[in-house]
Amino acid sequence: MNATIISNDEKHYPVLLDEILSIISPQNGGTFIDCTFGQGGYSKAILNYPKTKVYALDRDNNTKKYTNDLLEKNKDRFFFYNSKFSDLDKINFNKEKIKTIIFDLGFSYNQVKDLKRGLSFFSDGPLDMRMGLNTFSALEVVNNLDQKDLVSIFKTFGEERDSKRIVKNIIIERKKEIIDTKKLVKIINFSKKKNNKKTHNSTKVFQALRIFVNKEISELIKALINSVKILEKNGILILVSFHSLEDKIIKTFFKLLSENKKISRYMPDNKGKTNILKLEKKKPILPSTKEIKINNPSRSAKLRYAIKINEAIDFEKEVYEKFNHLINIENLSDKL
Repeated sequence: MNATIISNDEKHYPVLLDEILSIISPQNGGTFIDCTFGQGGYSKAILNYPKTKVYALDRDNNTKKYTNDLLEKNKDRFFFYNSKFSDLDKINFNKEKIKTIIFDLGFSYNQVKDLKRGLSFFSDGPLDMRMGLNTFSALEVVNNLDQKDLVSIFKTFGEERDSKRIVKNIIIERKKEIIDTKKLVKIINFSKKKNNKKTHNSTKVFQALRIFVNKEISELIKALINSVKILEKNGILILVSFHSLEDKIIKTFFKLLSENKKISRYMPDNKGKTNILKLEKKKPILPSTKEIKINNPSRSAKLRYAIKINEAIDFEKEVYEKFNHLINIENLSDKL
């Protein structure tokens, strides 16, 4: 879930950059947090405006090499932390008033092509998928969790319709040998009822494993909560997502903090609740045709943003209750 998707390793394309700059108005100055530094596309663009400061985070230690130039040229304006974005509350922002917090939940070509990570189903590398600051790998998940747990992970985090068939065959094959990347791809291909011509058969299972290994759901939820607390009044929270589960979480979170009406008949009455966020647009902002032609992976990007209009008081419990079913699936990792 970190760094901008790019289509090759020569050019870096921060997704929806023009749209983000028009929303945050860096020409007016201010302090910004780039929660997914990656190769620094957003940070560089913001620092082009002289009255700005940027605090950048990334859990991937390999991104440090992209900070050297920025740190040298912007000694009092750019600060980098090798940290998960869920740990925003642990970082010292020197009592700065935070104007904008930006998340780009994609990942880069350079991360995918790194065989040691095992992110790609085209890889001959290990079944790993750790993005940094992790405790277990995808290899451990596939070869150790039971049938019921694997089905829950693939079905919920990958929205994989053939989860039961895939997992049944994983259980059979792992009794013979350890399931690695190549073996997993073969099992998925064999298990799928229909071949999808637009996407690779393994896309959804690999997505689910990556989300589970990196605890991307709880990371995102905690980061959203901390962002709302850290932002100054009238500050802006921006998120760019690339798959439907992330977008649903963001949409639901924004709705929960910006509407007085109940969002579920199972939730308590919110009468008299003070809205914390305001949405300027209910529908996501999508990349232009021009951007998609330049950077095809951006076609799945969705940008949502909200403005903080009131101080955040006593909203965490409600948020965690809303996403409890997803966090419980992530907590299956306690069995490893």
